[in-house]
Amino acid sequence: MKILVCGPSWVGDMVMAQSLFISLKHQYPEALIDVLAPPWSTPLLARMPEIRQAIELPVAHGEMGIRKRFQAGRRLAGEGYGWAIITPRSIKPALVPFFARIPQRTGYKGQARYIFINDAREMDKSKLTMTVQRQLYLGLPKNAPQPPDSIPYPSLQINNANRHRAAEGLHLDLSRPVVCFFPGAEFGPSKQWPLSYFRTLAETLAAAGYQVWIMGGPQDRSYGAEITGEGIPHVHDLIGKTSLEDAIDLISLARIAVTNDSGLMHVAAAVGVHVEALYGATTPAFTPPLTDQKSIHYLGLECSPCFERECPHGHLQCLTRILPEQVMQSIDRAFSRQ
Repeated sequence: MKILVCGPSWVGDMVMAQSLFISLKHQYPEALIDVLAPPWSTPLLARMPEIRQAIELPVAHGEMGIRKRFQAGRRLAGEGYGWAIITPRSIKPALVPFFARIPQRTGYKGQARYIFINDAREMDKSKLTMTVQRQLYLGLPKNAPQPPDSIPYPSLQINNANRHRAAEGLHLDLSRPVVCFFPGAEFGPSKQWPLSYFRTLAETLAAAGYQVWIMGGPQDRSYGAEITGEGIPHVHDLIGKTSLEDAIDLISLARIAVTNDSGLMHVAAAVGVHVEALYGATTPAFTPPLTDQKSIHYLGLECSPCFERECPHGHLQCLTRILPEQVMQSIDRAFSRQ
């Protein structure tokens, strides 16, 4: 069996989608699984042994790109796929499998996709409460129980040679235990723990014998500068200095990751790092780090979760009331268990 999965567009969702790929391999060990995905995701998918290949779809995020999708579908028409699984819920991702004439096309109902999807699933949000459950269910028989009985955790492979090269290239000293910071969140500021809190925690960690690596994409560069200021010994601003491939390998060297609800949080969980996860506008009930090595910081205020990009009340108390000393205490407990 050849299966084409139309993957999600965000780092965290793509990491969680590995649970679907693992489930498919358990059910169909001989299946060949390809993933149609944005070009940025190729290094991430290369770390998932369940995937035969990533097929890049050269369409910008938010672009309709009908002609490009049609051309991609026609190129795939001769590949012999018997099943397509469309994880996103919009019309656009459903177009390529339709144009490729894949006989079974599975996805959730919505946005009048009934023309393009012939195995349409109902999403019971009261039962499928987590993003990963919603992805997993699409790879199960239509009469499977909701929620799925179990969730296989993502597990990204590490390239040791690349990890060594990346650490050497950035002149990183591994003599101190590493704590990674991920201060960014593409969703918006309502998911971001205050940068001043990250700075206070970085100073505390450095004084206690740890080192801190601050990581994120080019869009997060100002965060690293604000956290480090004029410099803190043993605190390294790596934001914008690593590729996604390098970030995966370097994060695996850490003992702890202190992180907003973000894509890199899910990467850290998938490479076996203990995650100190900070939730504000979102909730760990919806997108938890898929690991047993985690500490969740979530206050569950009356206004939480709001799922707004900016705090509608202007105070962001869901995050400002999670204090650096509380996170430091949690880190100490985590280290004592390792």
